[in-house]
Amino acid sequence: MEIRTVSLIILAALTAITIVFFQYFHKNPKQGSLKFLLAALRFVTIFGALLLLINPKFVKQEYFNEKSNLVILMDDSASMENASLEQGIRGKLSEITANKAIKERFSILQYAFGPQLRQTDSFSFQRKHTDIAQALIKTDEIFSNSTNAIILFTDGNQTLGREYSYLNLNKNTSIHPVVVGDTTIYRDISIALVNVNTYAFLKNKFPVEVNISYNGSKPISKTVSITMNGNVAHRETIDFGANENSKTINVLLEAESVGVKSIKVEVQALENEKNKFNNTKETAIEVIDEKTNVAIISDILHPDLGALKKAIETNEQRSVKILKPATQLNQLDDMDILILYQPNNKFNAVYDYIGKTGISVFTIAGTKTNWTFLNQAQQGYFKENLNQKEEILPVINKAFGAFGLSDFAVINFPPLKGFLGNITFKKTEETLLFQQIRGVNLEKPLLSILTDNQQKEAILFGEDIWKWRIQSYRHHRDFENFDAFIGKLMVYLSNDNQKSRLTLDYELVFDDSSLAKIRAHYFDEAYTFDQNSIIKIQLKGKENDFSRESPMLLKGSFFEVDLSDLEAGEYTFTATVEGENLKRSGSFKILDFNPEKQLLSANYKKLKQLAERTNGKVYFPRTIDSLITDLLNTDRFVPIQKSKQNIVSLIDFGSLLFLIALTLALEWFIRKYNGLI
Repeated sequence: MEIRTVSLIILAALTAITIVFFQYFHKNPKQGSLKFLLAALRFVTIFGALLLLINPKFVKQEYFNEKSNLVILMDDSASMENASLEQGIRGKLSEITANKAIKERFSILQYAFGPQLRQTDSFSFQRKHTDIAQALIKTDEIFSNSTNAIILFTDGNQTLGREYSYLNLNKNTSIHPVVVGDTTIYRDISIALVNVNTYAFLKNKFPVEVNISYNGSKPISKTVSITMNGNVAHRETIDFGANENSKTINVLLEAESVGVKSIKVEVQALENEKNKFNNTKETAIEVIDEKTNVAIISDILHPDLGALKKAIETNEQRSVKILKPATQLNQLDDMDILILYQPNNKFNAVYDYIGKTGISVFTIAGTKTNWTFLNQAQQGYFKENLNQKEEILPVINKAFGAFGLSDFAVINFPPLKGFLGNITFKKTEETLLFQQIRGVNLEKPLLSILTDNQQKEAILFGEDIWKWRIQSYRHHRDFENFDAFIGKLMVYLSNDNQKSRLTLDYELVFDDSSLAKIRAHYFDEAYTFDQNSIIKIQLKGKENDFSRESPMLLKGSFFEVDLSDLEAGEYTFTATVEGENLKRSGSFKILDFNPEKQLLSANYKKLKQLAERTNGKVYFPRTIDSLITDLLNTDRFVPIQKSKQNIVSLIDFGSLLFLIALTLALEWFIRKYNGLI
């Protein structure tokens, strides 16, 4: 206890005695034992109160020896299974943990790791992934304030995570890898990477990129095959040499039918190749039908109809039908865009259909257009009907931004025929082409885009557009300039831009079940993410009777279901929002693929580099005795004597408060009983 505290306690005692003396003895002639009893009670009360204010403490010094941590990290992945049995890893581990000298010097902790680190002393060697970097980083964080020796039992091959050989760990941590497995480097040829797009369009070609690696010194020539849904789509022979150990193949494959297409890449194995698991790789692509159906509705015959049909059908994904206004309306149900050519009174039923469905419309007006009818039939624009014909030249609007025009130009294009008159738009409008009449540029639209929340519409105020296609051929010796422009207009009109309230995110092919997850985003009617919704997913196996319904769990800004317990195979699923008529379906495939079997040789080089960066040393199962000896003989891990100060309060606040209350009560009771109050 400090001298200052002792002095305060003495001063408190003297203060209490002084106060009691003046209260009970100074100029107080009364004698008797009662006065001494009351004085004693008053002294205890005052002295106790002063002790509470002083709160005297004393320091208790404790000494102890702090051992260094010996952290044993065991690679629990499948690549360790055979090597651990052959080299008796469990027995080697017991030699370390059972050594008395090691126990005296170190605090021993055992961990196992695959994709995640966990504290355990039992190992299965069945994990399908290895993340050595994460195991080392987590261990370094846990024991950041102590001296640590990490014994890392591993083959040095990892399938996840950062490059562990370049980790920057704390200076008080040293890593001693024990290399498990065969360090012999075998000749091997493997498919390192296969890149494909997620989607391809029907009748289009899509790219496939394959990267093939060769580990060897002898020149070889091997065949690479690419199959799609079991049919050979491409085959070629590639050559490797001592100075050429990597090749990239780029192939364009034809998307001939709609659906998910399984793509398998296989490279011919080497003679006596030990590891053939990495000679094949499988992925998938979904072929979708981008086909756009267009109906040109006209009551007259005109060269524009043929020109539009030719331009639109330049892309094989679009088809055009030329119909009369009196056609059966059910024929329009399969259409994505309607082109209304010079509407008149006979288009009345067609406009009723447009009003009900909100289908995209491209209207071409000309000298045969009934503007009195057209102004009443639609609600997008109004044109003054002066009934005066005029030739109108196009002037492109360079500020147009609804979609890209690329190299489209209208220089020297012939004029279109139309009627004069002011034009008023009732919807949001953006002009693509302005009018030029008799050399004067007018701020009046020739071709405009109209949009609202439910429909897209285009309006051309002139006929004879077939002349533009002919002029395009004169300029460029092909129709591509004009056809590409019409194609862009069709793409714009066919894209409804309606955001789905329920969207799914998943892979078509998962390399193994541990990676299998499906995510969902659900939005309410205001397109705000709804985290209170309940989404369930129904799974079914294509090859068996498997069926299961699972809830999708909220994970921040999305919902997710973990499918890591599924076996390899093909599955279909349907995600449903409870209480809403919203469903999304899909399918995926889980491969019987184990990345731990792709590499058979232990990576001695990286483990040695890791040991050198952390002042450690590389060992083998047969040199465990050397590891134990080195740990015991180094001065770095000698136990350190440390002291710990415990500051203990001299008084018990509760007991002292009770004593003060008791003395006050007794003093008041005695004085009251004897008539002194």
